[in-house]
Amino acid sequence: MLQAMFSSISSIKAHQVRMGVVGNNIANINTTGFKAGRVTFQEMLSQTLRGASRPTGDGLGGTNAMQIGLGTQVGSIDTILEQGSLQATNRVTDLAIQGNGFFAVSNGKRIAFTRDGNFDIDANGTLVHKATGEKLVGWMPDATGTIDTNIPLGPQSVITIPVGKTIAGQATTAASFKGNLALDGDSWTTSVMVYDAVGAPHELRLQFTRASGSEWQLHYAVDGGPATAVSDLVTFDGNGRIIGGASPTITFTPGNGSPDVSITLDLSRLTQLATSSTVEPIAQNGYPPGTLEQITVSPDGVINGVFTNGLNLPIARVALAVFNNPGGLERIGSNLFRESANSGVANIGTAQTGGRGSISSGYLEMSNADIGNEFTNLIVTQRGFQANTRIVSTVDEMLQDVLQMKR
Repeated sequence: MLQAMFSSISSIKAHQVRMGVVGNNIANINTTGFKAGRVTFQEMLSQTLRGASRPTGDGLGGTNAMQIGLGTQVGSIDTILEQGSLQATNRVTDLAIQGNGFFAVSNGKRIAFTRDGNFDIDANGTLVHKATGEKLVGWMPDATGTIDTNIPLGPQSVITIPVGKTIAGQATTAASFKGNLALDGDSWTTSVMVYDAVGAPHELRLQFTRASGSEWQLHYAVDGGPATAVSDLVTFDGNGRIIGGASPTITFTPGNGSPDVSITLDLSRLTQLATSSTVEPIAQNGYPPGTLEQITVSPDGVINGVFTNGLNLPIARVALAVFNNPGGLERIGSNLFRESANSGVANIGTAQTGGRGSISSGYLEMSNADIGNEFTNLIVTQRGFQANTRIVSTVDEMLQDVLQMKR
C-alpha cells in the first residue's frame, strides 16, 4: 500500500511542475517572441518481483517478469520553437523573423539570442532591444561603404544608425543620352544637371548642329556660359547607327574653387532616322550632399538609409544566429536565450542564407502559446493531480482499516 502512496506522491510532484509550465505559458500568451514550454513524464524505477523465464523442455511455456512501477517523474521540459504569428506594427525598427534563426544582442560582455524583435534607436543612434537595452549585433560598412559579412562578430559588433549623417556630394564623371537626331534636322539642344566635387549643381547644355549629311558638330555650355566645340564629330552610317564621336569627354571649371570636372558622354544610343529629334539625358552619376532622412530594412537584413539627395545606401546589416539544437538553448529571462552545452555553438550569418529565415520590418512575432491547447493541458493536469490525491486518500483509509483490525 505504501508503494501506491509514494507512486501517487511522485505523480503529484510531477503534475505540480507541469502546472507551473502551463501557467507560465498562459501568463505569456501575449509576450512578444515567447516560445511555449512542454512537460513530458517518464516512468520511474520498477521493482521486479519475479524475473522472466524461458520455455522448458518438459512442455512448460515461459513466464513474463512481474514488476511494480514506483511512480513517475518529469522526463523533460522542452521549448516549442514553432513560428508565432506576425502582428503588424508599422514601425520600421520592429523586426520579425520568418523561419529559423535568432537575433543576436549584446550587453558589451556577451552575446545573447532572442526572437523578440522589438528594437528602437537610442540616444547614441544604436539599435537596442527596448525591454533590456541590449544592443543589436550586426555588420557596419567600412570606409568605402562596403559591408563585409565575412568579418566575425563579437559583443562590440553592434549596429549604429547614423542619425542626421550628411554624405558629401560626388562629382559627375559620366552622363548618358538616348534619342534621335532628325535626318532632315539642322540642330537640337538638350540639357542635364551635373555636379562638381563639392556637390554643387551645374546645368550642362548640349547642342547638336548638322555639319554635313551624316555628321553633327557637338557644342557644350555650362551654366549659360559660352559654348565650346567638341573636337570629334558625331557621325552616323547609312542605317542611322552612330559610328563616330560616341564617347567624347568634356571638361569645365566650376568657378567655386572646386577642381575641374571631366565628364565622359555616352552617346552610343543616338540614332539618325527619318523622324523628329528626341535626344535627352537618361543618367548621370553625380549627386549633391544629402542627409539621412529615413531607414528601411530588407528581408535579407540590409538596413538601407534614404538620403535627402535621393540616394539609397546600405548603412548596416542585421545578423541572425542558428543552432544545431535550438531546443537546447537556456532561457535567461527578458525573452533572451543563451548557448548551452547541448545547443551547439551559434552559427551567425546573414538572413536568407544557411537555413536562416527572412526578416520582416514593421512586424513583431507573437507568442506561439495556443490558449486553447494550454487550457486543455490545464484541465488534464488538474485531473491528473486530483486522481493522485484520491489515491493517497484511499491508501490512508486502507491503513486506517488495518490499524482498526486489532480492535
